Amino acid sequence: MSGFRMVEGFEDVWRVPVTRRRTPEAVLSPQGDRQAAVRARLTRLVRRAPEVMVKVSGRTRDPGHLQAHLDYISRNGALELEGRDGEVIAGRAEVRDLADAWSAMALLDSRHRANSPFSVSIVLSMPAGVDALEVRDAARAFAREAFANRFDYVFTLHTDAAHPHVHLSVRALGDQGERLNPKKADLAAWREQFAQALRDRGVEAEATPRRARGVSRKPERSSLAHLRRRFEAGQGAPSRAMVGALGEAARAAAGTVGAAKPWDVSLARRHDRTRLLYLQQAALLLASPDAQDRRLGREVARFVSQMPGPDTQRLALARELRRANQTLGLDRPPSTRDRAR
Repeated sequence: MSGFRMVEGFEDVWRVPVTRRRTPEAVLSPQGDRQAAVRARLTRLVRRAPEVMVKVSGRTRDPGHLQAHLDYISRNGALELEGRDGEVIAGRAEVRDLADAWSAMALLDSRHRANSPFSVSIVLSMPAGVDALEVRDAARAFAREAFANRFDYVFTLHTDAAHPHVHLSVRALGDQGERLNPKKADLAAWREQFAQALRDRGVEAEATPRRARGVSRKPERSSLAHLRRRFEAGQGAPSRAMVGALGEAARAAAGTVGAAKPWDVSLARRHDRTRLLYLQQAALLLASPDAQDRRLGREVARFVSQMPGPDTQRLALARELRRANQTLGLDRPPSTRDRAR
């Protein structure tokens, strides 16, 4: 291993918005060589290792909802569910028994309220092309590390989409009466754990925050995406969020927006700092006497040159509106005849 040198504060490029659960240092190298861990992660990043996806897809809040969810992920008992002790739940009758047992435990809890969740639904996935069985095995290891000593759970692999994914249903009421209520920090830590479980099985995987890859636009929330697709298909009215976003975008496209929004300024600053840290690290690597370091330095510099600029949904919609106006000729200045009218 070369004498890898690291820019002071470089790990900030991987720092997630909320770090209550884990710092980047703890994530990257809880016990081993921190510099080696940083070098390995930087190598995976610039070589575009597949990014894992860990998403809380919903919560069940009554017996019928829980039953319906377990029926869905088991394909009405056609797919086997695996529990935390390795037990297999197969067939509609066993799935129904599981739902009844979890429901009874939830309803017997003296702190149960009408909106208390019975279970938390989690999806773990990788892009197309990754071996589905490796994804399943990594999900099993992840679930054991994250939940086995506190919460009961079942999971199953789905291969009916291009990307292999695992549905993990975790009982919201823990063994000692604790409740599962994941926050952003938990999701960030879960992504790290799942990516490491994949790497332990020889699968290249990463779990970097969006801004570490130059991606500043947040993905559209699934509920809003569903409403938008219904509206685009002529079914239903646009959501208030959609109306507001389109209004902001129209003003930006027309050039009538005043000073930059505070969050746009903050976004640009974070983006600039991330680029600067990468470029400083690339310079250190390029000055190294080690050929592998210099090669990595060139890859880092190329990665930075290909990073997209800071972007938001408002600016993206504004670009679409400008293009539409140009296509329709609505952005042309009025002719002399038009002005005379």
